[in-house]
Amino acid sequence: MFLYLCNSHKYLCSPSRAASFRIQALFVHHHHPSSSAKSHLPSAQAPITPIPRPVIMPVSTGAPITAITLSAIEQSKRLAAYTAVDKHILPEHKVIGIGSGSTVPYVVERIVAQGRELNKDRVFIPTGFQSKELIVMSNLNLGDIDQFPTIDVTIDGADEVDPELNCIKGGGACHLREKVLAEAANTFIVVADYRKNTEFLGTNFTSGVPIEVVPFAYAQVLRKLHHVLGSPNATLRMAKAKAGPVVTDNGNFVIDAPFPREIMMNPLTILAKIKMLTGIVEVGLFCNMAQAAYFGNEDGSVTVKRKIESKVVEESILPS
Repeated sequence: MFLYLCNSHKYLCSPSRAASFRIQALFVHHHHPSSSAKSHLPSAQAPITPIPRPVIMPVSTGAPITAITLSAIEQSKRLAAYTAVDKHILPEHKVIGIGSGSTVPYVVERIVAQGRELNKDRVFIPTGFQSKELIVMSNLNLGDIDQFPTIDVTIDGADEVDPELNCIKGGGACHLREKVLAEAANTFIVVADYRKNTEFLGTNFTSGVPIEVVPFAYAQVLRKLHHVLGSPNATLRMAKAKAGPVVTDNGNFVIDAPFPREIMMNPLTILAKIKMLTGIVEVGLFCNMAQAAYFGNEDGSVTVKRKIESKVVEESILPS
C-alpha cells in the first residue's frame, strides 16, 4: 500500500493528485500499520517551505524604474499614474482601491514611494489576482471589500475613455471586481496612456465591449447579441495559454461584443440593454463613474479630464 504525503500541505493525497505536488512516497506494510509508517512521517514541529508565488510583475522596490528601460508607451503610462497618485492619494486617505492592468504597477510604485510612515496605516483593496500580488509583494497592507465597503479613492486603468469620461474596461477580464471597487469609492480615478483618450468608445479598442457571463448562459447571450442587440461579431474570448475560453477570477466566461459607432456614441443605453439579458454578470462599460482621467502623452505632458458638476473640463500639465 502506498501513501503520498504532500509536505507543503500536510495532508495525504491520492496518487492521481500527488503529481501536482512535491511528494514523498512512503511504503507501508499491511502487517505493520502504524509503527513503520509513523517513523517516516515528519514531526509536526518541522518547518514547512512556503510555496513561492508564481507571478512575475514589474513591482518596484522603492527605486523608480528608469526612463531608459521603458518604451515611450510605458513612460506615458508611468507619467499618468504618478501624476494621478500625487493629486489624489493624500495623507488623509486610508482605504485605497487598486485596479488592474498595465498602468497599475506604476500606481503602486508611486504609492510605495510615498514612504512606509504614510502607508503603514493604510489598507489597499485589490480588484483581482494581479493587483493583490502587487499589494502583497510591495509590502502594503492587504484588505478586502467585505471589511472596508467604503473606499476613499480607487485608481484604475482603462482600455478606452470618451470625452464624457465613460470607459471601456475588461481587457484583462477583471471588470466585475473593478466596477465594485469603483462604485464603493468616494473618488474613482482613471489612468492611461494617450492611446486610450478617444472621441468615442471603440475607436482604438476594437475587440468590443467585454461582457462577463455565467458559462451556462453564454450561448444564449451570444445569440441575443448577434440577432437582437446589434453585435453580429460578438465572440467568446478564448485563452492564449490554455485550451478553451478565458475564465475570470469569478469562474465565468467573457464575451467581446463590438458595436457600431452609432451605438457606442451612447454607451449608457447599450449598457442597460446588455444588463437585462439573463446570465449577464457584468458589462465592461463604466458610465458616469469616473471623476477624473489622466492620460500620459508622448511629449511628457499629462492631459487631465476632470468632471466638475455636470461638465468635463480638460487641462494639460506640462513637464517640469
